[in-house]
This record gives sequence, structure tokens and C-alpha cells, in this order.
Amino acid sequence: MFAAIAMTGAACEKETPAAHPGARAKADTPRTVRVVEAAEARLPRTVTVTGTLAADEEVVAGFKVAGRVSEIAVDLGSPVRKGQVLARLDPTDFRIRVEQAEAALRQVRAGLGLPPEGADDRVDPDKTALVREARAVLGEAGLNRDRMAMLREKDLVARAEFDAAVSRLLVAESRYQAAVEEVRNRQELLAERRSALSLARQQLADAVLHAPIDGAVRERRASVGEYLAAGAPVVRLVRIHPLRLRVAVPERDAPSIRAGQAVKVRLEGDPAEHAGRVVRLSPAIQEQNRTLVVEAEVANRDGRLRPGAFAKAEIVVDADRSAVLVPARSVVTFAGIEKVFGVKDGRAVEMRIRTGRHVGERVEVLEGLPPGVPVVVEPGSIIGGQAVVVTK
Repeated sequence: MFAAIAMTGAACEKETPAAHPGARAKADTPRTVRVVEAAEARLPRTVTVTGTLAADEEVVAGFKVAGRVSEIAVDLGSPVRKGQVLARLDPTDFRIRVEQAEAALRQVRAGLGLPPEGADDRVDPDKTALVREARAVLGEAGLNRDRMAMLREKDLVARAEFDAAVSRLLVAESRYQAAVEEVRNRQELLAERRSALSLARQQLADAVLHAPIDGAVRERRASVGEYLAAGAPVVRLVRIHPLRLRVAVPERDAPSIRAGQAVKVRLEGDPAEHAGRVVRLSPAIQEQNRTLVVEAEVANRDGRLRPGAFAKAEIVVDADRSAVLVPARSVVTFAGIEKVFGVKDGRAVEMRIRTGRHVGERVEVLEGLPPGVPVVVEPGSIIGGQAVVVTK
């Protein structure tokens, strides 16, 4: 048995050296490759982020007065313009209140000697009937007191009659003052009735609900025939142009973000690219995730974008920056290491790189490769030091 094993081992020792030269010969066989120079181009530097589109404004619209809904003119998804009628309450009660307020106002105007209808509420108290009458009585009492004083000096009337004349004069003066005060009270009552009429008319106007913003109906929360309290929600409106994109920018990129920078936005399932701009930045970095909250406005005039949609965005932080581009097929990634292969003295040379964005069929090289250096287009399983033959 030992002899058999020994013979087998000897045979293996004889065959092994013969295998290595063949493998080396295969490895040294030149491989035909095609190369292309790393191109230098002007490429905007961007920061890629993700976020959610939100409505710039969201309003819950409701009536300022209580009443029964008689009409709702919009529904889910309806586009609306600012000032457009959204819903109406039954106006019967409000019209009755207006008529009552108008009647009360006419009554007070008539008591002041003003025409029943009219917007001029100015009154001269001395020209009112109440004050004129009191002034006439006061004048008569004064003349009577003067006559009694003359007769008293001549002992033609008793002292009691003179005292009575003086008393009547004092009473007349009091009634005159009371008349003036009554006119002033009526003037205040007139102002109150005028305010009550304005309030009644305003409540009648408030029975019609108008859209406070341009946008669309996100939710309808009332029905025709329903009695609503003041302020009860009827519809929820959202402004759909522009939309607000809220994103979190990593701390390392935060110093390069500025208000006014352009933003390119893409949505899942939408091949179009939508334009926006940075409008607001948080004053502080969030300590939990080391990010800066940034808000951008995204134009949405045609209403194609919807609030709540997930979006990918690129913030253009440098619009005119030099970049090195190579074909994406030239980059080999293994164990998280990116590399390309060049050619020197007929052999493949490995170069480690760090890539950035993809631009069509090319990829941006951030580190490890200067422009103008030829790289192998499709390296496949090529290894560093392997013999290569460049072909066009």
C-alpha cells in the first residue's frame, strides 16, 4: 500500500510543474482592449436629496355663521379660484334679520326728524322738534318771570305768584336740558341701529362661503341639508401652485446650500423633470440625524404634481464646475472599491477612483483620475499587470 501511495505522489509531482507554465502563458497572452480618454466637461455640482411634496398652504373653510346648508358647489378634487363660491346656507333667517334692522333704523331716524331712508345720520339737536318745543317753553317762562318781577316791584302781585313764575322757569330750563339729552341719546341709538343693520347684512353675506385661496378641494366635510355651527368645517383646500418640497441635507453638504439655488425634481413614475428653487433654510442642524432642513418651491401650474408625493431632488450648488467623465462601462466595483484600468507599456494599470453622478452613459469621477488619461472601456475580468493590446 505504501508503494502505491508513493507512486501516486511521484506522479503528481511530475504533473504539477507542467501545469504552471501553461497557466502563465495564458495569463501573459495579450488581451485586446479598447480605450477612451477621460473627458473634462462643465458639469453642475449638485446635492442629491429625497423628500415629500406638500401644499404650500392648506385651509379648512367654514361659515362664520350658523345655519342649514342649501348648496355645496364643489367636491373632492375640484379646482377653485380665490373668491369662488364654495357653499351657501339657507338665507331666509338672515334676510328677516336685515329687514328687522332696517325697520328699527327707520324708526329712530323718524324720531330725529330725518328721512326714513338715507345714509346721512347727522343731526343738529337745536333743530329737532323736541328741543325747539322745550326752548319755546323756556322762553315763555323767562318772559313770564320778568313780568312778574316788574309787577312785584310795584306790589301789584303777591309774593307767591312771583315765586311760582320763578319755579316754572326752573322747570322749563330742566325740560330743555332733558330734551337736548334725549336727542343725544337718540343719536347714539341711531348709531347702534346702523351697526345692527351692518351686522345683519354681514351675516347675510357670510351665508355664502367663498374660497380664501387658489387651489383644489382636498376633502369635503359637509352635506346639503346639514345644520352647521359657526366655524364648522365644510371643505379643506390646498394650494397646489407652487408646492413645497421639504428635504434633509446632510451636514457635510449644508455649507454649500443657499436660498435661490435651482432644484431639479423627479417623481416616481413621472419621466419629466420639474424645476424649483431653494426658498427657506433652517437656522440649525438637527442633532438627531445631523441634517439641515431645507424647503424648496416647485412650480406646478398645470397641476401634474400632487401634495404628498415622494420626490428625488438635486440641488444645484455650483452651476459651472469642471468635471471628469468616463464611460460607466469602464468602472469596475469590487468589495465596495471602485476602479478603472489604464494602459502603460503594454500592460493594464489599475487606478482606484471615487465616482459621483451618472450623466447618461457616463459617470463622474470625483477622485483618482485626471482628465485626458485613457481608460479601458469594458475591462471585464482584466487584472492589473496583464498584457493588453489597444485597438480602435
